[in-house]
Amino acid sequence: MLSENKPESFCPGLYLVATPIGNLKDITLRALDVLRAADQILAEDTRRTRKLLTRYDINTPLKSLNDHNERAMANQLVEQMANGTQFALVSDAGTPLISDPGFCLVRAALDAGVNVVPIPGPSSLLAALTGSGLPVDRFTFCGFLPRKPGARRRLLNDLASEPGTLIFLESPRRLVSSLAEAAEILGDRPVAIARELTKMHEEFIRGTLPAVAAQLGRTEVRGEVTVCVAGANFVTPDVTSTRKSLDHKDLSQRFAQLLKGGMSRTEALKTLARQHGASRREIYTALFVEEEEIR
Repeated sequence: MLSENKPESFCPGLYLVATPIGNLKDITLRALDVLRAADQILAEDTRRTRKLLTRYDINTPLKSLNDHNERAMANQLVEQMANGTQFALVSDAGTPLISDPGFCLVRAALDAGVNVVPIPGPSSLLAALTGSGLPVDRFTFCGFLPRKPGARRRLLNDLASEPGTLIFLESPRRLVSSLAEAAEILGDRPVAIARELTKMHEEFIRGTLPAVAAQLGRTEVRGEVTVCVAGANFVTPDVTSTRKSLDHKDLSQRFAQLLKGGMSRTEALKTLARQHGASRREIYTALFVEEEEIR
């Protein structure tokens, strides 16, 4: 049943409440109202959420909902919502479901005809994008990059032709290697690293992929990181210098590196073609036909 403290404007159902990604003052007034009115708050990490609730004197009961128990709990929670319960879903920080649990519950709720209401607010990917200095009219959010180098390279290769700004999350431990691989596959594109957004040590590091990878390789990266990389349409290759840059020895070395990293021959040829502003046929000729002529 509805709680006595629930305003009439809040109906039973599932409320997806965005919470601060760092600065606790970034919570919205509407989010506070929902968190107070809910029968229960579903939180990825109840300890972290408790700090937010304590800051705003909110005493709503907490229940843990994470990647490990979401599927098992979904049907039971949906049944409760169908009977009049109001749940507020929050993640560790930012907007629920964005690289966080909740999708399974949302689908189950919608399939059962339960009301699902987004309560918008903080989002690390939008904060990073708007502060990056890169185009914002079109973008692709990629979540966390794969941990395994081969899978990471394949994803970056698939994204190489995306016209909009690329946004992804990365662990500080893997950031430098991921940027180096991105530079190898995507070329000399502009990049903006957003670190510790809205927190005391917030920082934007801007430059090209190779330069920023080299810069961060000389220091220890800490904190939460969001990466924005210029899309394919942002980079205009210098066509007049294409033939001069197709050095057989250099191409052979880079081709071998791409194959060693897990790419197929076709993917590697596509990657080299993008980096040099050339066609795959030109790259193939420089790699194999010219080699036969030399022999």
